[in-house]
Amino acid sequence: MFEPILLKNVDVPGGHLLSTYEAGGGYQALAKVLREYTPDEVVELVKRSNLRGRGGAGFLTGMKWSFVPKQSSKPKYLCCNADEGEPGTFKDRILMERDPHQLIEGLAVSAYAIGAKTAYVYIRGEYVTAIRRLEQAIAEAHAKGYLGSRLLGSDFNFTVHIHCGAGAYICGEETAMLESLEGRRAQPRLKPPFPAVAGLYASPTVINNVETLACVPHIVVRGSDWFRDIGPEKSPGPKLYCVSGQVRKPGLYELPMGIPLRELVDHAGGPPPGRRIKAVIPGGVSAPVIPEHGLDVGMDFDSLAAAGSMLGSAGVIVIDNSTCMVKVATRIIEFFHHESCGKCTPCREGLNWVVKILRRIEAGNGAPGDLEQLDMLCKGIFGNTFCALGDGAAMGLRAALKHFREEFVAHIEERRCPLH
Repeated sequence: MFEPILLKNVDVPGGHLLSTYEAGGGYQALAKVLREYTPDEVVELVKRSNLRGRGGAGFLTGMKWSFVPKQSSKPKYLCCNADEGEPGTFKDRILMERDPHQLIEGLAVSAYAIGAKTAYVYIRGEYVTAIRRLEQAIAEAHAKGYLGSRLLGSDFNFTVHIHCGAGAYICGEETAMLESLEGRRAQPRLKPPFPAVAGLYASPTVINNVETLACVPHIVVRGSDWFRDIGPEKSPGPKLYCVSGQVRKPGLYELPMGIPLRELVDHAGGPPPGRRIKAVIPGGVSAPVIPEHGLDVGMDFDSLAAAGSMLGSAGVIVIDNSTCMVKVATRIIEFFHHESCGKCTPCREGLNWVVKILRRIEAGNGAPGDLEQLDMLCKGIFGNTFCALGDGAAMGLRAALKHFREEFVAHIEERRCPLH
């Protein structure tokens, strides 16, 4: 059985308290880097670990850190994207509620590596318990010298601030999040320049998500070789999988990166009695659906990309044979249409038409040519937007049309849902 690493404190009574975190070896990583490592050595350590960002894109964390210019007259910032607006995803919330000091230590070590003295945790406003736990943890860390001036007697000064979002999914996109942090409407920026060069307040900025930052202290304490020995070579380490939908034991599971999707669903108890799996969305609703016959794919960035989907936020949504895929596709596109920031014409106008057509098909009023129209709209949206919101919507619909086209055809021809 896999020994929990990131979740080791989540079921411990008082796991959110500093005393519990210290009793389990907490803040040893921070003390170690301040005592033994230069910032560049920490960056190289994380590079050697092959830690890839757990927020969705899977970019190499150490490589991202190395893009921050060494010589800059402007202050450097570290931003933690804790917005977690992807449907089916709740891993970062659990970490912040149950073990917030793990995130704070990850922030401190990462900030030391890139030369930042200030970090912002951008957290969705609905996460009330997580916000309160983070506030408490920040106060505890300040009182013990893990935050503030001259951390643990060193020359390193570091503070963490919490910024609550207002419920915009688009803030999961890093540049839209920066716009929101600066007090403007959350819309993605044109890149380049990239945040590492001109991010928050036009200053060098690194943006990582909660799970990524939580991995950093463990890499420092146990070494990069230990991290690389877990999971596949190109996507190593422990991984948090959020499993929901039509399974017997939905919840948060920590397992090695690369575990087969079918095995992961089995960990969650499989489908309800008397039903069978129809499909699985492997990485939140922006990830293309995978039909049952493809579930032997590994849950890592490269394997899922080769299978035509993506790991994304690892929000695994299980769909059984009682569910209409036309209904699933309609609800997903309705979500993306509602959350589109409206900056890009293909996303703003295209998703509006996609929703109208899907609602018509679902209601039994579809017409010949509707599916071809949907194909054309997906082609017009994909690759033509500032950020990946439109791409995610188009990819998800394309996969549903590819694997379950017969259900869409049946809705149009029979003028009703064949399942209901």
